[in-house]
Amino acid sequence: MQRAILGLVVMLAALSCTGVGTRTPDLEQPAIQVRPTGSPYVRVSAGSVSGLVPHGWQAIPMDGNDFHEGFVASPHPDTWPEMRPSTAGLVATWVDATRVGVPSDLYYLAASGPVLSELRDRAGCSSFEKILANNVPAFLHGAVDSTGDFVARGGGVCRFDGGTATRWSYFVAAPGFGPVGHMGIPGSGLYLIVAATRESPRARRILSRLLDNVRFGQDGIGDFVRALRPAMAL
Repeated sequence: MQRAILGLVVMLAALSCTGVGTRTPDLEQPAIQVRPTGSPYVRVSAGSVSGLVPHGWQAIPMDGNDFHEGFVASPHPDTWPEMRPSTAGLVATWVDATRVGVPSDLYYLAASGPVLSELRDRAGCSSFEKILANNVPAFLHGAVDSTGDFVARGGGVCRFDGGTATRWSYFVAAPGFGPVGHMGIPGSGLYLIVAATRESPRARRILSRLLDNVRFGQDGIGDFVRALRPAMAL
């Protein structure tokens, strides 16, 4: 997963006329903070991103650079650099558009296509997606006044090499100039959450708890969706 996000940042930078900023990336990654909650979960924070993870999971920061921030949490977080949730885990991250330096329309392309395609299209996986906002940017023949935002929630089930089934869920948002741009972290071009757990009768509930308790700044998925409701009603 970390490689997928880093690859996305590099791709966006390559499309930029200015490249990925001029600031030298920090040598130290943001520290992980862990707080008890009086429940079977602890709240993990990495910079402006936080979430609930079960006791016993290990949390590590995303690969340190200036352009994205977040954390990976899992019983075995070293298995999560690849976009292959064959074990339980959670990744939550955002990309700083003010440092990558590309038009917001390109985040629409990333969110609506390649950022999750490796997982959705993998052999042995079934998937679904609920699109909450999809305003095609003007440069892709959308309306001249298009907000260029894309927000979706989805998931699926994977069976790798005939092994135990793993259920996964995700939330992705490219705010563009839409209402989600007023939520979360100022300057964010992309938000992404992916969680996975072993398939079971409780799997959907576990994944909902993991995703719904991630916060970007002070806002979670529910806040993003509520911000969209006036536009969805039109």
